Amino acid sequence: MIDLDFCSADELLLRRRSLRRELSAVDGLQELRIAVLGGSTTDQIVTTLEIFLLAAGFQPVFHQSEYGRYYDDAVYDPQTLIDFRPNLVYIHTSCRNVRNLPPLNCTESQLPGYVETELNRFKEIWDSLDARVGCQVIQNNFEMPPHAILGNMDAVAAGGENRFLMELNVAFAREATRRPRLLLQDVHGISAKVGLRNWFDWTLFFNFKLLLQPAANLELARSLNAMIQAIYGKSRKVLVLDLDNTLWGGTIGDDGVDKILIGRETPQAEAYTAFQEYCLSLRNRGILLAICSKNDEDIAKAGFSHPDSILKLEHISCFKANWEPKHENIALIAKELNLGVDSFVFVDDNPAERAIVQAQIPGVAVPDIGNDVTHYAEVIQAARYFEPASLSREDRERAALYASNLQRADQAATFNNYGEYLDSLDMSAEIDSFKPVYLERIAQLTNKTNQFNLTSRRYTLAEMEVAMRDRNTIALYGKLSDRFGDNGLISIVLGRRDGDTVHIDLWLMSCRVLKRSMETAMLDALAERALGMGVKVVRGNYLPTAKNSMVADHYSRLGFQPCPQPSLPEGATAWQLNLTGYVRKNSHIRVLEYTHV
Repeated sequence: MIDLDFCSADELLLRRRSLRRELSAVDGLQELRIAVLGGSTTDQIVTTLEIFLLAAGFQPVFHQSEYGRYYDDAVYDPQTLIDFRPNLVYIHTSCRNVRNLPPLNCTESQLPGYVETELNRFKEIWDSLDARVGCQVIQNNFEMPPHAILGNMDAVAAGGENRFLMELNVAFAREATRRPRLLLQDVHGISAKVGLRNWFDWTLFFNFKLLLQPAANLELARSLNAMIQAIYGKSRKVLVLDLDNTLWGGTIGDDGVDKILIGRETPQAEAYTAFQEYCLSLRNRGILLAICSKNDEDIAKAGFSHPDSILKLEHISCFKANWEPKHENIALIAKELNLGVDSFVFVDDNPAERAIVQAQIPGVAVPDIGNDVTHYAEVIQAARYFEPASLSREDRERAALYASNLQRADQAATFNNYGEYLDSLDMSAEIDSFKPVYLERIAQLTNKTNQFNLTSRRYTLAEMEVAMRDRNTIALYGKLSDRFGDNGLISIVLGRRDGDTVHIDLWLMSCRVLKRSMETAMLDALAERALGMGVKVVRGNYLPTAKNSMVADHYSRLGFQPCPQPSLPEGATAWQLNLTGYVRKNSHIRVLEYTHV
């Protein structure tokens, strides 16, 4: 199969049908309903996007508006959209769809009014979709126009189209920060990388209303695929790095610390420094860095003591330097970080090592970075492995959270009794009903957590908002802190009341707080809420997946009893807990607050 991350438009078009047949035959695809509202004909981008989504594990079902009806279908006649029940709506517009351009004699004082008028037209679309469809929306911002009528002044004059579109893009960005359900696709940035000469196809447009060239559609499809994967928690989380000729030039075991190429003294050394700066910037926004090198550990670690090394040992979440096969070390890294290998990107200048890892560990992304360090960051960035849908405090502090977990692991080794170890952590939890301020993080965690997820159901932000307002739903979040630091919001329970029974639709927890007794604290809160609503029984199902076997005995450990249901899928189990005489189970965590009913 071709590498979709780096294939050309011609390659994809040539093999599109065979790829679709091959990828559609894979078992376990997740249905995803996407409505595409187009300011131009959208057939090409939809067929390209379909291939990417199939490869990502989705079974996309598309609804496309007729040409140019993106506004009408959203605002005037949304019933077709409502009936389609999309999981997300993509508004595929371009600079040609802008309706309120200022005249050439526009003044600086008049320009904001034109921007506001055009912004309001799109706000009507977003408001209507929010109220009537209630799902995630992806909206294009605007590329620059094909012609700058005023030349360089087009970016300066109040009546310049370039200036107007730049102002409108800023207004869109500000609006997106106020609308959790609205995500912007940066078409302005994507078109700048592709180049406007390779963007528009005027022959196709005037004949068939297909505005973009195949290369442009390909890059938009890659971008959309990355955004959708981010929404559903499938973005990569770990960058695994080789050392010699990857993070620095030369072989540290032969050349020594003083002779490796790093710093600002030569062009090649500066290129390695720039790549380290790129890796550190990823780490600072929440991507974990790991080392996997064939080397003696002490010698390998010495490279980070080089005075010009941007990366330091404290930036590395897991370090494996030995003479074992790299694919075995990557498996160990995954185990230590408690993350699936499908969240890993492996970067190594050696093509043989890349080939072995790719063959031995399906799921790991292994970009062909070549052996020229000046292109490493460009290749990684082009594949959009680490695309975020949002940037929470937990994201920014993820590396520090994993570092704290290593401290906790070291602490555990000093206790013979595990209960004493838990008490020594001095844990405190905040458990409460969903709050608007946490909804983005709640939706993000829902779509990221796989191992500790009893049903592996996915919820959009819109669905979480509905749950928060439903008086017959118990929607709880849990935050956990201890003496090593704040773990943030790490657990969610959703229970739906039906008479005197609560059915647990979702129970999940971040893997970084496993075996810390948080599940008992969450059950105590759930039981108290349920009893306050007159509920007598709590029921929950375990639906097995390839990743959540670790919670197969979750309900039995908490005292639930089996209650067989013939309608469940093969391997699934059903459980119930009688709340009569319920006794609190948590004894190691101090619960700071949760609202009593």
